[in-house]
Amino acid sequence: MEQQALLHEISYLLFQGVLVVTFTACASYLVFFITQRNRIRGWARSILVVSWVMQSLYIISRYFLVGNTPVTTYHEAVFFFAWATTSAYLSFRWRHTVKNFGTFVSLLIFALLLVASFTSREIIPIAPALRSWWLPVHVILSLVAYGFLGLAFCGGLMYLLQERELKSRKLGYFFSRLPSLDALDQLNSHCLAVGFTFLCLGMVTGSFWLKQASGTYWRWNPKEVCSLIIWLVYLVQIHQRFTVGWRGRRAAFMVIIGFAVVIITLWLVIA
Repeated sequence: MEQQALLHEISYLLFQGVLVVTFTACASYLVFFITQRNRIRGWARSILVVSWVMQSLYIISRYFLVGNTPVTTYHEAVFFFAWATTSAYLSFRWRHTVKNFGTFVSLLIFALLLVASFTSREIIPIAPALRSWWLPVHVILSLVAYGFLGLAFCGGLMYLLQERELKSRKLGYFFSRLPSLDALDQLNSHCLAVGFTFLCLGMVTGSFWLKQASGTYWRWNPKEVCSLIIWLVYLVQIHQRFTVGWRGRRAAFMVIIGFAVVIITLWLVIA
């Protein structure tokens, strides 16, 4: 009992620490965006790495508290969403450099953590019939997909801001601080492709989990319908981008709309 209480306390402190550290990373990225001092960017990236480590430790602490992978409540799902977005960005940043991308992504990560902070951290045991190793695999793949699609969302916002700057014929504040339209379009294409791949894997493993839990691969309940809607929205985007050749403003709008659908359906699925 004392160990459980201690674990609760550690978990609580970790969560508060994650909020503080991520806010600091976000603020540092914003300062860099304004001042364009490279040293501050290095600090911001290092602080975000620390945030990722603390997020990982919090997930581990929840695992020991819950007794299974902590992805079944709204708080856990949104927090894991933030962790997946952080992981997606850091893995992307390790291979690619996109000017001021971290500023927009850190804002999204902090927003997700802020939402998680306002949700109940109550531990809700999972029904025995649903216990399966397919469940964490399915949910983790799906949330990692959402993480990469979140990166595409940030890239879409940056694209629209830069395009507006160029069309105004007055090269102002954002022009020198944002990448070229071509670079942002390639970023969106990459993140969309990776995110959709993970989304497909999430759908397949979800069907296997459902088969093991209820004896059928599909039941047409609200959760499955919402997942199908997300998959179809991004399937259309993949088709239009890589087959029809959608690029630029239209593609940027589509990734923003797609991510809005993800947020709405995630709320419907978990709530």
